[in-house]
Amino acid sequence: MTGTTKPFNLLRWFSIVSLVVIAAISVVVGMVVSRFVVEETVQRDAMLSAQFIQNIAEAEVRHAALGPGITIGQFLDYREDGDRLGVSEDHLVRVRNEFFDHIRTLPDVLLAKVFAPDRVVVWATNPTLIGKAGLQNAELEEAFRSRVMVARGYAKTVGETSEQYFLRPPQGLYIENYIPLFSPEGEVAAVVEIYKEPAELMSTMQRAYVLLWTATLLGAAVIYLALFWIVRRAARQLKEQQRLLIENETLVALGEMSSAVAHGLRNPLATIRSSAELALDGDAVPARKNISDIISQVDRLSRWVRELLLYSRPISDEREGVDLNRAVAEVLAAFEQQIERARIEVEWTPVPNAPRVIGHGPLMTQVLNSVVSNAIEAMSKGGRLTVSLAPNLGAGRVVLTISDSGTGMTEQQLAMAFRPFHTTKRTGLGVGLALVKRIMERFDGGVQLDSREQAGTQVRLTFSVAHGE
Repeated sequence: MTGTTKPFNLLRWFSIVSLVVIAAISVVVGMVVSRFVVEETVQRDAMLSAQFIQNIAEAEVRHAALGPGITIGQFLDYREDGDRLGVSEDHLVRVRNEFFDHIRTLPDVLLAKVFAPDRVVVWATNPTLIGKAGLQNAELEEAFRSRVMVARGYAKTVGETSEQYFLRPPQGLYIENYIPLFSPEGEVAAVVEIYKEPAELMSTMQRAYVLLWTATLLGAAVIYLALFWIVRRAARQLKEQQRLLIENETLVALGEMSSAVAHGLRNPLATIRSSAELALDGDAVPARKNISDIISQVDRLSRWVRELLLYSRPISDEREGVDLNRAVAEVLAAFEQQIERARIEVEWTPVPNAPRVIGHGPLMTQVLNSVVSNAIEAMSKGGRLTVSLAPNLGAGRVVLTISDSGTGMTEQQLAMAFRPFHTTKRTGLGVGLALVKRIMERFDGGVQLDSREQAGTQVRLTFSVAHGE
């Protein structure tokens, strides 16, 4: 058993794959940019804090006039004695407290500590930490060793860490800074550790998050919708081109076949018809009905051959201005006997000064013949045939509407109406409306079909106005 391969659905696969890819890229980009914003913000805030504290330290050293031999680390260390340093103890304590007060009053401080070169806390906003050593602290060691500021951001956590010593619990992201203070020789004389929760900075970052993710999501949505629209349009064009390609291939094969059929049938049909007409002149009265049937069937076959050749033949590109008033009148006159036999009332009023439309005389006649013929066949027991002409010069269009009160079509028949070789008539070939559609589209027009079962059918033929006619 041979399996059938389903056709590739370009639009469906693109909509799924592109959505996943664009969403993944958007999330990754958003996360990368968010991380970059956080790190840059943390580093910027830490740099400002470091510059502020280092400037305060330098100012205090100059203001205290402690002498050239005393480093900032010595006068900040509570273990140093003023007499040993050669300064008044009161003066040393006062300078030391001034510096600590500056750090204590920094905004948004959760915890501040000052480490001596031996990694012992010589001062802290939480007094219980004074005198303890900062053991196994990689950031502190990096600050002493590299002599550069070390900063890191943390989310709110719970555990036996430095958070338990904070003056107040952090509400969200907080920043840990290790700021080295240098001696005149350029060595690290002390390190200030500060935990901060900058409220304004956090608020700004939250707004930046919202703006960033909103822009990312909107950008992704715009890209997806734009690509989806392009691919959907391309899929429709591919589908239409595929349909036209199949139709053209069918027409080519049909043309070759119809040419062979025409050459093979025309002469025999003509001979049969001529012989039947001669037989009618005889005295064989009982055979007259059979001979008449032969002639009618030959005419039907000849009409099929003509329709087949007309549908398979390329439509002429020759264009001219066609007078629809005249064309409709000629077609109605040609069907006059059939209209009378079917007891059909015709409602048609020509429109004075109606503009000419783009078309080709014989082809326009073929269009009107097909539509009117279908309407007459749908009203075999009588009815009303309404023809109206409505110019729309603003849109450069003219609409010709042909309505009947016949049997109408079902929804399924309506959906298949323009498909070649599909017919519900016992004597039809199924190329009439398909040929109408091809001709109207060739001359920049269109055809619309509206029908309800047992309520009639309406055909709207839209023509382009022939300018300059």
